[in-house]
Amino acid sequence: MEVAARIQEVKYDIFRWRYELSIPRKLTLALGIAALTGLVAQLKIGLPWSPVPITGQTFAVLLAGVMMGRWWGGASMVIYVGLGIAGVPWFAPTAGMSAFTAGGISHLTGATGGYLVGFILATLFLGYFTDKYVRSRSFLSMLGLMLFANFILIHGSGLLWLSTFPYEEWLGATSVLGLGPYEGRNLLALLMVGMIPYIIGDVIKAVTAALIVRGGTPKKAYGSEVDSDKWAGWRIP
Repeated sequence: MEVAARIQEVKYDIFRWRYELSIPRKLTLALGIAALTGLVAQLKIGLPWSPVPITGQTFAVLLAGVMMGRWWGGASMVIYVGLGIAGVPWFAPTAGMSAFTAGGISHLTGATGGYLVGFILATLFLGYFTDKYVRSRSFLSMLGLMLFANFILIHGSGLLWLSTFPYEEWLGATSVLGLGPYEGRNLLALLMVGMIPYIIGDVIKAVTAALIVRGGTPKKAYGSEVDSDKWAGWRIP
């Protein structure tokens, strides 16, 4: 019992420390999260019909807001995207690109640009709920939030941007999928290129990340949570 109580205190101390850090230290941590995102981005599986590879990026993105909070979680992704388009080779390499050239403005203006914007939106969203509501740190609450962030904010932004690109520019997607020529209205092709192949992997990453949040975050207020007086009476997993 004492061990469990001590673990809870350690988790509280860590998040309270993070909440009270000075701006230079928060900036340093945000840079570290950006570097971690760039590292896991190199773990990728390419798809022959899509310019969007399967990567570990979203796993890091889902946890960034929780670890850093709303504004500094968002800042970590702004740093990641900003330094990446400035030339740091830490984006996920696309077809025909080595890890050493995985940087530059072409990633933001190219087919994956919408997903990069979605990373920033997702961390802002998850960081807001993590710091505002103790209840959000339960498994079911966080899983719901992460699924929304992943499929609405990240994939939504990605698909919206992808929809502006002719399919013939997407590594021969039309011939591989047999979906016919692009006419601006082929929703199935858009989903096959930008979302459907990633669903199972993204759900697994969201479940894993939500479990980490459930076990690794304090279940009492460390900042300005609005529901700190209600958590003790809740019985949700």
